[in-house]
Amino acid sequence: MRAIVCNKYGTPDVLELAEIKKPLPAENQVLVKVHSSSLNFGYLVLLKGKPFLARFAFGLTKPKYSIPGGDIAGKVEAVGKNVTLFQVGDEVFGDLSSCGWGGFAEYAAVPEDALALKPANITFDEAAAAPMAGVTALQALRDKGKIKSGQKVLIYGASGGVGTFAVQIAKYFGTEVTGVCSTRNLEILHSLGADHIIDYKNEDFSKNEEYYDLILGVNGSNSISTYKRALKANGTFVHAGGSGSQLFRALVIGPFISMTGSKKISTVLQRASQKDLNYVKELLESGKIKPKIDKQFKLSEITEAFKYFQEGHAQGKVVINV
Repeated sequence: MRAIVCNKYGTPDVLELAEIKKPLPAENQVLVKVHSSSLNFGYLVLLKGKPFLARFAFGLTKPKYSIPGGDIAGKVEAVGKNVTLFQVGDEVFGDLSSCGWGGFAEYAAVPEDALALKPANITFDEAAAAPMAGVTALQALRDKGKIKSGQKVLIYGASGGVGTFAVQIAKYFGTEVTGVCSTRNLEILHSLGADHIIDYKNEDFSKNEEYYDLILGVNGSNSISTYKRALKANGTFVHAGGSGSQLFRALVIGPFISMTGSKKISTVLQRASQKDLNYVKELLESGKIKPKIDKQFKLSEITEAFKYFQEGHAQGKVVINV
């Protein structure tokens, strides 16, 4: 089969399209013929090996997992003898980040608890855009942010992969949503149902005398103190992506701020969860959320896809057509 192989850390140019042996499913695994995959921020860490601490999980001198790719959508081609949830022919989608990655390939042998049935009302491309970004947004808002109906919620970085899901999920929970994005992305947030939209190039959200119950920071270079100033008393800021220094401050300074005042600072590190994936599946089936796809690339164009993605200007998700 064809697969993208990464045997050393570096730029997107180290990624190679190769012919490798097609996997066989183990007793508890499902063999998926992959139709689509998508890019996520975590892949840049896997690709570059930065920050260095990540190498303790992904390999000190070279990537532990030679085939990158977490999000997949495809069709079940074979099942192991202990598999009970799926059968040959089922259309599925899932997140392979907790079971060895391997999504940038024509076939993937996947534990059955990493998958869910694909919603019938969306395409394979849309399904591949949903697992990691959708679950990250859900875990950030529901689990870390303790989101409640009637709250005022601000999402910084609202036009990216996680951000576009977060806007829709926050609306699903009955909140008043303000999205922050650049000028070129204003129409996207309108289409997603944001109640208020701030163009960060023309307005500083922290100086408009608006205060929020919950702020989700998906990207950007704002300081923790900037987000804190915009919180109401007893409000919560959740860090879900951004610079390495911003993550460090959220992890180190955040707990101190949370212990010494009424405002809470926390960080979400997405965890693959079949239960949460099925939650996202139900939202997709009901039309409460819909993936926003920016660009699509062929598997052979993976280097170009990564170069585009790492610029940080994607409007929604970047999808790989396998």
